[in-house]
Amino acid sequence: MKPKILIARAIFPEVVAKLAQHFEVTSNQADELWTSAQLIERLKGKQGVFTTGGERIDAALLAACPELKICANMAVGYNNFDIAAMTAARVLGTNAPDVLTETTADFGFALLMATARRMAEAEHFLRAGQWTRWRYDMFAGADIHGSTLGILGMGRIGQGIAKRGAHGFGMQVIYHNRSRLDAATELECKAIYVSKQELLKTADHLVLVLPYSASSHHAIGAAELAQMKPTATLVNIARGGIVDDAALALALRNKTIAAAGLDVFEGEPAVHPDLLTVPNVVLTPHIASATMPTRLAMANLAADNLIGFLTQGKPVTPLNPAVLVTP
Repeated sequence: MKPKILIARAIFPEVVAKLAQHFEVTSNQADELWTSAQLIERLKGKQGVFTTGGERIDAALLAACPELKICANMAVGYNNFDIAAMTAARVLGTNAPDVLTETTADFGFALLMATARRMAEAEHFLRAGQWTRWRYDMFAGADIHGSTLGILGMGRIGQGIAKRGAHGFGMQVIYHNRSRLDAATELECKAIYVSKQELLKTADHLVLVLPYSASSHHAIGAAELAQMKPTATLVNIARGGIVDDAALALALRNKTIAAAGLDVFEGEPAVHPDLLTVPNVVLTPHIASATMPTRLAMANLAADNLIGFLTQGKPVTPLNPAVLVTP
């Protein structure tokens, strides 16, 4: 008998067909949003689940679904996984790194540019029919070329953004990370390691690309925003919860910083209502990896993890490889 898997959200039909060659598949192509209880009910008796980042895998679910062996996330982030609980239950978690690096770095830089140059404000102004004449300071924003780009979190995507800034726009790149990069990588990115405090006070444009964890929760709050330049911009393409959205909305309203660009939010898809009332913020619905080739590559990698693990015991990108070791 084929192993049974659940696909928790709608995905590419060709990926469903690929998985159906190896598994008995239950697929949510109607893209219904399930409660935790509904997810548990559908997961019972399944050996694997294909998740998209919004489905919470925790101790309660694992206890209710003892046959579950693998949860394959179609995302590089995995804060929807309780990895400790999964490891204790000997359930493998996998993610989809690498395949979205360049696409996400592209979008991060696009969001930086839109934020610095006040594109969303200008478009709203134009659409409202308010553009009747030229004025010398109309939507005058901040320069990107020659400015200082700060990056908090210098993994693959952070390095991609650094290279775009340094090589494409002649920016001075500074960064802070849990651990410093090796000298060769710093040279390739033309990046200088600084303390978090120095990063905050020096950057003209600060981009957040760090993973979400308990230690990074509200890594940017009122105190950190107060250390930034009043002319600075902040871009978050990492995860909601890294920024205190309420504090950011207040800082934008008070012009503590000049502007922000956000692709991720606390409690998404809900957005803090105060962010919707300030003009100096660009808001996008978690689409940094959203090109068709990249999203297909992400889905295929999640599928390959399910196939590799459940048919051969060999996942491609395991998050908790201790599960693979025979106890």
